[in-house]
Amino acid sequence: MPPKNSFTFALDSEQQERLHAMLAEGNFKPVKVPYTRIAVQAPSWDCNVNLYTSGKCLVQGSGAQEFVVNILEPMILQRIVVGYEEVLAPEALAPHMGVDESGKGDFFGPLVIAAAYTNEEIAKQFRDIGVKDSKAISSDKQALAIAAKVRGILGPNRYTVVRVGNATYNRLYAKMRSVNRLLSWGHARCIENLLATVPSCPKAISDQFGNKESVQRALMQKGRSIELVQRHRAEADVAVAAASILAREGFLVSLRQLEQQHDQPFPKGASPQVREAAQRLVQAKGPAILVETAKCHFKTLDAVLAACGRSRSELPPEGQVVSQDSTGRDFHRPRQPEGADA
Repeated sequence: MPPKNSFTFALDSEQQERLHAMLAEGNFKPVKVPYTRIAVQAPSWDCNVNLYTSGKCLVQGSGAQEFVVNILEPMILQRIVVGYEEVLAPEALAPHMGVDESGKGDFFGPLVIAAAYTNEEIAKQFRDIGVKDSKAISSDKQALAIAAKVRGILGPNRYTVVRVGNATYNRLYAKMRSVNRLLSWGHARCIENLLATVPSCPKAISDQFGNKESVQRALMQKGRSIELVQRHRAEADVAVAAASILAREGFLVSLRQLEQQHDQPFPKGASPQVREAAQRLVQAKGPAILVETAKCHFKTLDAVLAACGRSRSELPPEGQVVSQDSTGRDFHRPRQPEGADA
């Protein structure tokens, strides 16, 4: 399907102010258009952007879709819109499940994977309560509130959540040596679990994170006949969006439990604040506590241990595996801890 070249949005007052400030200060060329608060040409994006006094925003031009996806969605709308028009199509309203995860890029806390079932009736209810990609939900409080509504709509049998706690995560990562393989395993478990209660579900949709054949190999008997679909921006599918919200809920609840257990903050991400919190934890309880609370293959761990005058050699074998990149989200380094099996 070719990119759309015209988009219209009704903006609330906060969105209007954000857009006005961005267009006034950014690399845009002002133009005069009747009844607008501000109107610009965006040469870098090959489109024009008009913000009308009514609150309507019009984006037109050959690069309109790219501007909406890269600028308007994350910075102004704070939700995904390109692709959601598919939810009104018969295929998107047909029965299927969506699968998504939370916590993959966070040093502290588990990896949480969720699957949510939807059909035409459920999809419409999801849209009514504001279901969208959890990354586009601005506050944890709002995400938790929507998650409760999602669970209320689905009931106990039309969703499933797999929580991979840190100790288990580190053991699995030391064995698999790949976040994508671990995700494939987790997605397969969610699919299998949901098929146990919704055996007629014909399709599972998830984001594109690796070779879908790895998920197929991880599926057991119940899941081998289901159609697996991986696509970029899969969160535009309402079932995947619902799964992303449920996964985020599971991750946030787990972080709260860690905070209560250890009586200190556990920030999200892999920021300097995260490193400071990890240093306090190590100083209070020793390096091995990170195997129970963090994803040890992140290079963040090395910075934390160095700041505390400690090293990976003080950790058990599953804590000594290192990722190649700075976030730990992919592993390509053929390095094993001393004494580990090949």
